[in-house]
Amino acid sequence: MKDQVYKITETAKKRIDDAVSLKELNDIKVKYLGKKGEITSLLKSLSSLSKEERPAMGKLLNEKRNEIDKLILEKTEYLNKEKLNIKVKEETIDVTANRNKHDVGHFSLINQTMAELEGLFQKMGFDVVSGPEIDTVANVFDDLNSPKNHPSRDLTDTFYLSDNVVLRPHTSSVQIRVMKQGKLPIRMVSAGRTFRNDEVDDTHSPMFHQMECLVVDEGVSLANLKDTINIFIKNMFGDDVKTRFRPHYFPFTEPSLEVDVTCPICKGKGCDACNHTGWSMELLGAGMVHPNVLENCGIDSEKYTGFAFGMGVDRIAMVKHGINDIRLLYDNDKRFIEQF
Repeated sequence: MKDQVYKITETAKKRIDDAVSLKELNDIKVKYLGKKGEITSLLKSLSSLSKEERPAMGKLLNEKRNEIDKLILEKTEYLNKEKLNIKVKEETIDVTANRNKHDVGHFSLINQTMAELEGLFQKMGFDVVSGPEIDTVANVFDDLNSPKNHPSRDLTDTFYLSDNVVLRPHTSSVQIRVMKQGKLPIRMVSAGRTFRNDEVDDTHSPMFHQMECLVVDEGVSLANLKDTINIFIKNMFGDDVKTRFRPHYFPFTEPSLEVDVTCPICKGKGCDACNHTGWSMELLGAGMVHPNVLENCGIDSEKYTGFAFGMGVDRIAMVKHGINDIRLLYDNDKRFIEQF
């Protein structure tokens, strides 16, 4: 029995040393020290020994049982400490980090302005319509009274994907799409990205945003156009802003005009921002829809008239907030973005 005790003890020691989890240690404890464990069974069998052998063997078994129990306890403490060290390492808190600071994003100034414009026109009874950024030459030029080789195309020269497909240089193509549907009367606005072969400077970009407005109905006049623009501008910029209408030329409207507003910085008194004119940069172009455009879309120009105007959303944002360089809207400089 003595040799058996030493053999069991050595086997138990090796298993304890190789154990890598608390579950393994518990299984070892049950195997050797449990109610039906190997050491426990040997203790129960002492009664079969002679009176001379019993004391010495009992002492040896108790010593080995205590030895195994101690080793299991020490290995348990070691594994618990290792588990804690791993947890501490994985959950280390950097006390120098400002974990209460969370930067929350928001709409860019352009998207804010676009949403504000759409909401304003919706309150005025207009529908908001969207259209593709890639469109046909017919919708972009031909049906807008700018046939091939017409000089007006040079003013909005754009990016051709093929002979008949272009990146739209204006959102006026959405007006054509709506008019071709033939559902009258029409009161709509459409906003989105547009593309032109423009040199980059403080007021121009090859990619920018536009909003177009279109009204087609019986009896629509230039007076309706001017009144709509004045209501829009006062709601957008305030009651103290004045408007100025200047004659202009657009192939898709007749008569055509451009609209200026008083400088938002000096309120029309004159300053460096407006070159001491008291007027901001040209805000939008407008006019009565050309009869040719109506006829191209299948609308009887003898019965129906309409007006249209378009504006750069970027330019609206610049005028409203006193921004003097369009590139600031696209530079992704947090110092600028966080102001809005």
